Amino acid sequence: MPTRPTDPRDQRRHRILQLLEREQIRNQDELRQRLAADGVDATQATLSRDLRDLGVVKGSGGYELPNRPAVGDGAQQGLWQAVRTWLLGATPAQHLVVLRTPPGGAPALGLALDKAGLTDVLGTIAGDDTVLVVLPNAAKARAFCRRLRSGTATGAAATDARRDAP
Repeated sequence: MPTRPTDPRDQRRHRILQLLEREQIRNQDELRQRLAADGVDATQATLSRDLRDLGVVKGSGGYELPNRPAVGDGAQQGLWQAVRTWLLGATPAQHLVVLRTPPGGAPALGLALDKAGLTDVLGTIAGDDTVLVVLPNAAKARAFCRRLRSGTATGAAATDARRDAP
């Protein structure tokens, strides 16, 4: 039987995860009220940090727990799940790639890209419905777009990069 955390922050975060596993919570105020009903006080800033640190994303129906793949590299599986869930379009522009998502989807996709640790990705900037991905050159940007569109894992990256090299 799992032990209950003793640190107040860990207890609060544990309770947040429990609530999100059991019910749909649409916003931070609703989450704050549910926690308060359980005797857990938290400010909006605290909840924002907790949700970010737990990897919770805001979906169309409210907060969603991060995907936890059963097998394989978790970061890679999380990336491809985020791509399938959030990516609407990918457009290369020189050494940059502009990724389009539904409103609110860019932070989740950007976080998944950051956590995946793709060697060609130099950095990301996520807004509300757009992620800007910085790559070393235009050829790698085009290859990155192809991989995202095809859902190919990073194993194809070396082949794409060699074929597209200037």
